[in-house]
Amino acid sequence: MELTWRPLSLADVEAVTRLCTAAEEADRTGDHWDEGDVRQELSGPSVDLPGASIGAWDGSRLASYALVIPRDAADPVHQPHVAALTDPEYRTDEVASALTEWLVRTARSVHARHFPDAKLELHAGAHENEQWYRSLLERGGFKQERTFVEMRADLTSLPPAPPLPGDLPLAACEKRYDALVLDARNAAFAGHWGSTWLSADQWEHRFRNNKDFQPDLSFLLLSPERDRVVAFVMSSFYEADALATGVRELHVNYVGTLAEARGRGLASALLAHTLEAGRAAGFETSSLSVDVDNTHRALAVYERCGYRTADRSYGYVLPLN
Repeated sequence: MELTWRPLSLADVEAVTRLCTAAEEADRTGDHWDEGDVRQELSGPSVDLPGASIGAWDGSRLASYALVIPRDAADPVHQPHVAALTDPEYRTDEVASALTEWLVRTARSVHARHFPDAKLELHAGAHENEQWYRSLLERGGFKQERTFVEMRADLTSLPPAPPLPGDLPLAACEKRYDALVLDARNAAFAGHWGSTWLSADQWEHRFRNNKDFQPDLSFLLLSPERDRVVAFVMSSFYEADALATGVRELHVNYVGTLAEARGRGLASALLAHTLEAGRAAGFETSSLSVDVDNTHRALAVYERCGYRTADRSYGYVLPLN
Protein backbone atom coordinates (compact mmCIF):
# COMPACT_ATOMS: atom_id res chain seq x y z
CA MET A 1 0.00 0.00 0.00
CA GLU A 2 1.48 3.33 -1.08
CA LEU A 3 0.25 6.24 1.02
CA THR A 4 1.17 9.89 0.61
CA TRP A 5 1.95 11.71 3.85
CA ARG A 6 1.53 15.48 4.20
CA PRO A 7 0.36 18.02 6.82
CA LEU A 8 -3.35 18.71 7.10
CA SER A 9 -4.99 22.02 6.24
CA LEU A 10 -8.47 23.43 6.77
CA ALA A 11 -9.21 22.42 3.19
CA ASP A 12 -9.16 18.82 4.50
CA VAL A 13 -12.10 19.25 6.89
CA GLU A 14 -14.48 17.19 4.78
CA ALA A 15 -11.99 14.32 4.46
CA VAL A 16 -11.24 14.36 8.21
CA THR A 17 -14.97 14.26 8.95
CA ARG A 18 -15.44 11.22 6.71
CA LEU A 19 -12.57 9.49 8.49
CA CYS A 20 -14.12 10.27 11.90
CA THR A 21 -17.39 8.73 10.73
CA ALA A 22 -15.69 5.57 9.46
CA ALA A 23 -13.72 5.16 12.69
CA GLU A 24 -16.80 5.67 14.86
CA GLU A 25 -18.74 3.03 12.92
CA ALA A 26 -16.02 0.54 13.85
CA ASP A 27 -15.05 1.64 17.35
CA ARG A 28 -18.36 2.83 18.84
CA THR A 29 -16.83 5.38 21.20
CA GLY A 30 -19.98 7.53 21.29
CA ASP A 31 -18.20 10.51 19.69
CA HIS A 32 -19.74 11.87 16.49
CA TRP A 33 -18.24 14.69 14.45
CA ASP A 34 -19.66 16.96 11.79
CA GLU A 35 -17.68 19.35 9.62
CA GLY A 36 -18.29 22.23 12.03
CA ASP A 37 -16.82 20.21 14.89
CA VAL A 38 -13.74 19.27 12.89
CA ARG A 39 -13.14 22.80 11.62
CA GLN A 40 -13.46 24.16 15.14
CA GLU A 41 -11.02 21.58 16.50
CA LEU A 42 -8.44 22.15 13.78
CA SER A 43 -8.67 25.93 14.28
CA GLY A 44 -7.68 25.85 17.95
CA PRO A 45 -5.14 28.41 19.18
CA SER A 46 -2.56 25.70 19.94
CA VAL A 47 -3.08 23.69 16.75
CA ASP A 48 -0.25 24.10 14.24
CA LEU A 49 -1.44 22.31 11.11
CA PRO A 50 1.63 23.03 8.94
CA GLY A 51 4.13 22.06 11.63
CA ALA A 52 2.38 19.54 13.90
CA SER A 53 -0.18 17.59 11.87
CA ILE A 54 0.07 14.78 9.35
CA GLY A 55 -2.34 12.96 7.08
CA ALA A 56 -1.85 9.74 5.14
CA TRP A 57 -3.64 9.82 1.80
CA ASP A 58 -4.68 7.04 -0.54
CA GLY A 59 -5.44 9.19 -3.55
CA SER A 60 -8.18 11.57 -2.38
CA ARG A 61 -9.10 9.36 0.60
CA LEU A 62 -7.69 10.22 4.01
CA ALA A 63 -6.52 6.96 5.58
CA SER A 64 -5.08 8.31 8.84
CA TYR A 65 -4.14 11.52 10.58
CA ALA A 66 -2.29 12.64 13.70
CA LEU A 67 -1.79 15.82 15.71
CA VAL A 68 0.58 17.05 18.41
CA ILE A 69 -0.83 19.89 20.51
CA PRO A 70 1.37 21.74 23.03
CA ARG A 71 0.08 22.83 26.42
CA ASP A 72 -0.16 26.43 27.60
CA ALA A 73 2.27 25.80 30.46
CA ALA A 74 4.97 23.39 31.64
CA ASP A 75 4.97 23.31 35.42
CA PRO A 76 7.39 21.60 35.68
CA VAL A 77 6.70 19.06 32.88
CA HIS A 78 5.45 19.83 29.39
CA GLN A 79 2.65 17.38 28.54
CA PRO A 80 1.69 17.87 24.88
CA HIS A 81 -1.41 15.99 23.80
CA VAL A 82 -0.97 13.57 20.92
CA ALA A 83 -3.86 12.11 18.96
CA ALA A 84 -4.28 9.87 15.93
CA LEU A 85 -7.20 8.34 14.08
CA THR A 86 -7.04 5.70 11.36
CA ASP A 87 -9.65 4.34 8.97
CA PRO A 88 -10.33 0.68 9.86
CA GLU A 89 -9.33 -0.41 6.34
CA TYR A 90 -5.83 1.01 6.85
CA ARG A 91 -5.01 -0.25 10.35
CA THR A 92 -1.79 -2.02 9.48
CA ASP A 93 1.52 -2.45 11.26
CA GLU A 94 3.13 -0.21 8.63
CA VAL A 95 0.74 2.66 9.35
CA ALA A 96 1.07 2.15 13.11
CA SER A 97 4.86 2.35 12.93
CA ALA A 98 4.76 5.46 10.75
CA LEU A 99 2.34 7.19 13.12
CA THR A 100 4.34 6.32 16.24
CA GLU A 101 7.59 7.54 14.73
CA TRP A 102 5.96 10.76 13.54
CA LEU A 103 4.31 11.44 16.91
CA VAL A 104 7.55 11.11 18.86
CA ARG A 105 9.65 13.06 16.36
CA THR A 106 7.11 15.86 16.01
CA ALA A 107 6.48 16.08 19.76
CA ARG A 108 10.20 16.61 20.35
CA SER A 109 10.20 19.40 17.77
CA VAL A 110 7.08 21.05 19.21
CA HIS A 111 8.53 20.80 22.70
CA ALA A 112 11.81 22.41 21.60
CA ARG A 113 9.89 25.39 20.20
CA HIS A 114 7.69 25.94 23.25
CA PHE A 115 9.38 24.68 26.45
CA PRO A 116 12.92 23.57 25.63
CA ASP A 117 14.09 23.71 29.26
CA ALA A 118 11.25 21.63 30.69
CA LYS A 119 10.92 17.88 31.00
CA LEU A 120 8.77 16.24 28.33
CA GLU A 121 6.12 13.54 28.49
CA LEU A 122 3.53 12.81 25.85
CA HIS A 123 -0.09 12.37 26.86
CA ALA A 124 -2.70 10.48 24.85
CA GLY A 125 -6.25 9.34 25.48
CA ALA A 126 -8.02 6.26 24.11
CA HIS A 127 -11.52 4.87 24.53
CA GLU A 128 -11.77 1.29 25.75
CA ASN A 129 -13.12 0.23 22.33
CA GLU A 130 -10.18 1.73 20.39
CA GLN A 131 -8.21 -1.49 20.55
CA TRP A 132 -5.98 -0.83 17.55
CA TYR A 133 -5.01 2.65 18.72
CA ARG A 134 -4.36 1.42 22.26
CA SER A 135 -2.09 -1.29 20.83
CA LEU A 136 -0.28 1.35 18.74
CA LEU A 137 0.37 3.43 21.85
CA GLU A 138 1.54 0.48 23.93
CA ARG A 139 3.89 -0.80 21.23
CA GLY A 140 5.27 2.74 21.01
CA GLY A 141 6.21 2.69 24.69
CA PHE A 142 3.22 4.53 26.15
CA LYS A 143 2.06 3.31 29.55
CA GLN A 144 -1.52 3.36 30.75
CA GLU A 145 -1.48 5.70 33.75
CA ARG A 146 -5.11 6.57 34.37
CA THR A 147 -8.65 5.28 33.92
CA PHE A 148 -11.50 7.67 33.23
CA VAL A 149 -15.16 6.74 33.38
CA GLU A 150 -17.79 8.31 31.18
CA MET A 151 -20.88 8.72 33.32
CA ARG A 152 -24.45 9.34 32.24
CA ALA A 153 -27.53 10.59 34.10
CA ASP A 154 -31.16 10.17 33.09
CA LEU A 155 -32.67 13.62 33.52
CA THR A 156 -36.19 12.20 33.76
CA SER A 157 -35.40 10.50 37.07
CA LEU A 158 -33.06 12.74 39.04
CA PRO A 159 -32.63 12.37 42.82
CA PRO A 160 -33.77 15.26 45.02
CA ALA A 161 -31.48 18.26 44.63
CA PRO A 162 -29.60 19.56 47.68
CA PRO A 163 -30.20 23.25 48.42
CA LEU A 164 -27.92 25.92 47.04
CA PRO A 165 -26.02 27.91 49.70
CA GLY A 166 -27.68 31.11 50.87
CA ASP A 167 -24.43 33.08 51.19
CA LEU A 168 -23.06 32.59 47.68
CA PRO A 169 -24.97 34.27 44.83
CA LEU A 170 -25.95 32.08 41.89
CA ALA A 171 -25.23 33.36 38.38
CA ALA A 172 -25.34 32.06 34.83
CA CYS A 173 -21.98 32.10 33.06
CA GLU A 174 -22.24 35.51 31.44
CA LYS A 175 -19.32 36.93 29.47
CA ARG A 176 -18.54 39.49 32.20
CA TYR A 177 -17.49 36.62 34.49
CA ASP A 178 -15.12 34.92 32.01
CA ALA A 179 -11.87 36.07 33.61
CA LEU A 180 -13.10 35.06 37.06
CA VAL A 181 -14.22 31.63 35.84
CA LEU A 182 -10.85 31.01 34.21
CA ASP A 183 -9.06 32.00 37.41
CA ALA A 184 -11.27 29.60 39.36
CA ARG A 185 -10.72 26.79 36.86
CA ASN A 186 -6.95 27.18 36.98
CA ALA A 187 -6.98 27.24 40.78
CA ALA A 188 -9.44 24.36 41.23
CA PHE A 189 -7.65 22.03 38.79
CA ALA A 190 -4.09 22.83 39.82
CA GLY A 191 -2.45 19.54 40.73
CA HIS A 192 -5.02 17.35 38.96
CA TRP A 193 -3.42 14.58 36.94
CA GLY A 194 -2.86 15.66 33.32
CA SER A 195 -4.24 19.15 33.91
CA THR A 196 -2.29 22.35 33.26
CA TRP A 197 -2.88 26.08 33.43
CA LEU A 198 -5.11 27.35 30.60
CA SER A 199 -4.63 30.65 28.78
CA ALA A 200 -7.46 33.08 28.04
CA ASP A 201 -7.21 32.24 24.32
CA GLN A 202 -7.59 28.54 25.01
CA TRP A 203 -10.50 29.16 27.37
CA GLU A 204 -12.33 31.28 24.81
CA HIS A 205 -11.82 28.61 22.17
CA ARG A 206 -13.19 25.89 24.45
CA PHE A 207 -16.12 27.88 25.75
CA ARG A 208 -17.12 31.46 24.97
CA ASN A 209 -16.36 31.27 21.22
CA ASN A 210 -17.26 27.60 20.91
CA LYS A 211 -20.44 26.73 19.02
CA ASP A 212 -21.24 23.93 21.51
CA PHE A 213 -20.97 25.98 24.72
CA GLN A 214 -24.20 26.42 26.68
CA PRO A 215 -23.76 29.62 28.76
CA ASP A 216 -27.36 29.54 30.00
CA LEU A 217 -26.79 26.03 31.36
CA SER A 218 -23.38 26.81 32.89
CA PHE A 219 -23.66 28.12 36.43
CA LEU A 220 -21.47 29.88 38.97
CA LEU A 221 -21.50 30.42 42.69
CA LEU A 222 -19.94 33.81 43.41
CA SER A 223 -18.30 35.16 46.53
CA PRO A 224 -20.55 37.47 48.60
CA GLU A 225 -18.65 40.44 47.12
CA ARG A 226 -19.11 38.98 43.60
CA ASP A 227 -15.40 39.41 42.91
CA ARG A 228 -14.55 35.67 42.73
CA VAL A 229 -16.05 32.48 41.35
CA VAL A 230 -16.17 29.95 44.20
CA ALA A 231 -17.72 27.02 42.29
CA PHE A 232 -18.67 26.44 38.67
CA VAL A 233 -20.26 24.02 36.22
CA MET A 234 -19.53 24.39 32.49
CA SER A 235 -21.78 22.66 29.94
CA SER A 236 -21.93 21.95 26.21
CA PHE A 237 -24.31 20.39 23.70
CA TYR A 238 -22.94 18.34 20.81
CA GLU A 239 -25.44 18.46 17.98
CA ALA A 240 -23.70 15.76 15.94
CA ASP A 241 -24.20 13.31 18.82
CA ALA A 242 -27.88 14.21 19.05
CA LEU A 243 -28.38 13.69 15.31
CA ALA A 244 -26.67 10.29 15.50
CA THR A 245 -28.43 9.01 18.63
CA GLY A 246 -31.74 10.88 18.67
CA VAL A 247 -31.03 11.93 22.26
CA ARG A 248 -30.40 15.49 23.44
CA GLU A 249 -27.58 15.19 25.93
CA LEU A 250 -26.10 17.96 28.06
CA HIS A 251 -22.38 17.34 28.47
CA VAL A 252 -20.75 18.71 31.61
CA ASN A 253 -17.18 19.75 30.77
CA TYR A 254 -16.09 21.01 34.19
CA VAL A 255 -17.27 20.86 37.79
CA GLY A 256 -14.98 22.74 40.14
CA THR A 257 -14.77 24.29 43.61
CA LEU A 258 -12.03 26.43 45.11
CA ALA A 259 -10.00 24.50 47.69
CA GLU A 260 -11.02 26.71 50.60
CA ALA A 261 -14.72 26.11 49.89
CA ARG A 262 -14.63 22.33 49.57
CA GLY A 263 -16.55 20.18 52.01
CA ARG A 264 -19.74 22.27 51.88
CA GLY A 265 -21.46 20.28 49.14
CA LEU A 266 -21.24 23.16 46.67
CA ALA A 267 -20.37 20.94 43.71
CA SER A 268 -23.32 18.61 44.36
CA ALA A 269 -25.76 21.47 44.77
CA LEU A 270 -24.59 23.40 41.71
CA LEU A 271 -24.45 20.30 39.51
CA ALA A 272 -27.94 19.25 40.63
CA HIS A 273 -29.20 22.75 39.80
CA THR A 274 -27.59 22.47 36.35
CA LEU A 275 -29.23 19.12 35.66
CA GLU A 276 -32.65 20.41 36.66
CA ALA A 277 -32.17 23.42 34.38
CA GLY A 278 -31.09 21.09 31.59
CA ARG A 279 -34.19 18.97 32.02
CA ALA A 280 -36.35 22.10 31.86
CA ALA A 281 -34.56 23.09 28.65
CA GLY A 282 -35.48 19.81 26.97
CA PHE A 283 -32.37 17.72 27.53
CA GLU A 284 -32.96 14.03 28.19
CA THR A 285 -29.60 12.89 29.55
CA SER A 286 -26.33 14.33 30.80
CA SER A 287 -22.78 13.02 30.54
CA LEU A 288 -19.40 13.78 32.04
CA SER A 289 -15.98 12.17 32.39
CA VAL A 290 -14.04 11.70 35.60
CA ASP A 291 -10.67 10.27 36.65
CA VAL A 292 -11.41 7.29 38.91
CA ASP A 293 -8.40 8.28 41.04
CA ASN A 294 -9.64 11.84 41.53
CA THR A 295 -8.52 12.87 45.01
CA HIS A 296 -11.61 14.99 45.69
CA ARG A 297 -14.03 12.04 45.61
CA ALA A 298 -15.67 13.41 42.46
CA LEU A 299 -17.03 9.99 41.47
CA ALA A 300 -19.16 9.84 44.62
CA VAL A 301 -20.38 13.42 44.07
CA TYR A 302 -21.58 12.53 40.58
CA GLU A 303 -23.24 9.32 41.70
CA ARG A 304 -25.21 11.29 44.29
CA CYS A 305 -26.43 13.52 41.46
CA GLY A 306 -27.74 10.52 39.51
CA TYR A 307 -24.81 9.64 37.22
CA ARG A 308 -23.87 6.05 36.52
CA THR A 309 -20.83 4.62 34.72
CA ALA A 310 -21.39 4.07 31.00
CA ASP A 311 -17.94 3.28 29.59
CA ARG A 312 -14.22 3.85 30.10
CA SER A 313 -11.25 5.53 28.51
CA TYR A 314 -7.58 5.52 29.43
CA GLY A 315 -4.83 8.07 29.82
CA TYR A 316 -1.46 7.06 28.37
CA VAL A 317 1.94 8.65 29.02
CA LEU A 318 5.31 8.40 27.30
CA PRO A 319 8.19 10.20 29.10
CA LEU A 320 10.88 11.47 26.74
CA ASN A 321 14.23 12.69 28.03
